[in-house]
Amino acid sequence: MCPPSQKDNTGTLKAAVEVLGLSTVVLLASTIGLAVKENNAAPASPAVPAADTVAAAPSATDFVALKENSIFLDYKDNVCAGAQLAVANKLCADLEVPTPQAGGNVTKGYVGGLDVGDLKPHTDSYFQGDMCPVNVHWHLGTEHYSYGQYDENGKGPHGTADRPEWANRGLATAGEKVRGGFHCHHYDEKDEKFTKPYDWKYCTNMEVGETYEVHWPHSSVGDCGTVNQYQTPFYDGVFCNLSMEQFVAIAVDPQNIASNVGVHGQVFTVVNDEQYFYPDMMRGMIIDKKRNMGIDIHYYTGSTTGTSRNNEMCSQYAPITWQVDRQCHMISASSFDKLCHDMLLQRDDMKDDLYPHGSRELVMDSLVANNAADADSLAAAAAAAAGAAPEEARNGNLRI
Repeated sequence: MCPPSQKDNTGTLKAAVEVLGLSTVVLLASTIGLAVKENNAAPASPAVPAADTVAAAPSATDFVALKENSIFLDYKDNVCAGAQLAVANKLCADLEVPTPQAGGNVTKGYVGGLDVGDLKPHTDSYFQGDMCPVNVHWHLGTEHYSYGQYDENGKGPHGTADRPEWANRGLATAGEKVRGGFHCHHYDEKDEKFTKPYDWKYCTNMEVGETYEVHWPHSSVGDCGTVNQYQTPFYDGVFCNLSMEQFVAIAVDPQNIASNVGVHGQVFTVVNDEQYFYPDMMRGMIIDKKRNMGIDIHYYTGSTTGTSRNNEMCSQYAPITWQVDRQCHMISASSFDKLCHDMLLQRDDMKDDLYPHGSRELVMDSLVANNAADADSLAAAAAAAAGAAPEEARNGNLRI
């Protein structure tokens, strides 16, 4: 059979294409017009969900409240509780061998008048002596004295301590207001950051504009690196792994004490200004070379401080090393409040250190050790020993 004949449909196909093309153009034009019309119309308001469907903002976790049920923070597991060795204060005049006292004058060039022989303070970093911080607490005003930084010419919301005649800050009596020490020179009543109240969440009895001297006791026999490291009272941390028998044995050589127990001291004026926020005041003195923090250090051997001692009643917790920053610095109120928050999260109950303690009166020259040192004197000594210039030692060309 022959195939069916092929009919020429070219004309019909062209016509269909033309009709389809015209329809497409009309549809496209309509779509563009509708889009332009919608874009020119006022935007529709977004749909508002029903009140019961609005998600509540997440609340901040109260970490302090979680401590109560934590298996890691059970106070009954605190191996340092009650470790303090009882060493009573004693009349300074009754001491057979006078023990050097703190806090003293730390002004550059000052040397105390109590001859302590070859006894030396620990002048390396405490961690290099296997010491760790075992507590942090602070005093209202300063116990130490640094002329031009924190002294009788300082200012605060309630003034400052007078220069002693010898000293006017005696022992506290029952019900007496906590006694303040010397003050820094930063306070300006016309500057809001020194006067604007702060909403304290964790610290108590604190005030913006005030000066506080912060102490970080360190010990080589603390429970370093464990959940028991930080303790209140600080004596529990200092003596955590030391018995009275061991203490008596090592105390035969006072250098053993000065080389194994030390305190960082740093002074701050509190401001309500978050530019001065520092998040970790728990671990010790703030060291920041750019801001001259923790750099100008006065080293000497002294004792524990506090208002139960004065120039007649001496502490027998001595001789311990003191490393005191001669400069005064500004720190935000929030930095202290964060510190108090961190203290509340320790295994031990540190609530008795969340407020400023009273300041001991400035120690008389005759009770201050004559072994003061600083970077310049250490560099000079190292240079003399090596036969080099002091400047070379200060610049790090000699090991000290």
